[in-house]
Amino acid sequence: MVCSVKGKAVIIMGSERDLDFCREITKCLKALGVNYEFRVASAHKTPQKVLEILKEFDGEKTVYVTVAGRSNALSAFVDANTPKPVIACPPYAEKFAGADVYSSLRVPSGIGSVVTIEPEGAAIAVAKIFAVEDKELEKRVKEYQLGKRREIETADEIIKKLKQ
Repeated sequence: MVCSVKGKAVIIMGSERDLDFCREITKCLKALGVNYEFRVASAHKTPQKVLEILKEFDGEKTVYVTVAGRSNALSAFVDANTPKPVIACPPYAEKFAGADVYSSLRVPSGIGSVVTIEPEGAAIAVAKIFAVEDKELEKRVKEYQLGKRREIETADEIIKKLKQ
């Protein structure tokens, strides 16, 4: 699909190890026709770099998706330093039995980042934000959702035909 959205999802990952997870987000962004760009910066190790990235996109229509595990300061740090929407999408870590997601949920006052642990959910949230001003994108989001409903209906029909 040709990206037609007048805006961009800027996906900031805490390290290059998050790239495969970020690619999962872009599968859905591509399907919906949303532009994106990858960046790498750490709130802990390179906070100035994070601020530089935010400044770079200051004049553009941007939604940030932050991908950082363990102690996810990146999402709250980005949100505290931009008026633009921030979607935290921390990768799930078996090592921590999911407890690391709390660093995305328990943030200081004044932080309004949205949290989803599913890459597809992050992409859909980005698309819905842009769809507020883009009726063509809104239509693609509705079609995407309809496709998901059809998958369930098809599965139901297949299962009903199976002998119990």
